[in-house]
Amino acid sequence: MAYNEELVEKVRDLLPKEDGLSEKQMFGGLAFMLNGNMACGVVGEELMVRVGPDNYQAALGERYTRPMDYTGRPLKGMVYVEEDAIAEDLDGWVTRGVEFAGSLPPK
Repeated sequence: MAYNEELVEKVRDLLPKEDGLSEKQMFGGLAFMLNGNMACGVVGEELMVRVGPDNYQAALGERYTRPMDYTGRPLKGMVYVEEDAIAEDLDGWVTRGVEFAGSLPPK
């Protein structure tokens, strides 16, 4: 599956410029990692964000989100964010993913 290069560039521009940030092909898209932990990524036209298990239900309650179910089974703690939400608050979603990944021990 291809991913939206324009969205990838927008995410790159929003990510903090710090050591430990990397990119990795995952889930048919491009994931952004912080210290080896996935923070967010782009799959197709959507943003995937790792919000963590404690914030998962609240994130799903927001407009234009759905469970991240690449494997056919939802991955708890991860959501897809659709284009409308990306247009409204891309920075906020990227920040959520980075903050959660930053709370985890480095891999």
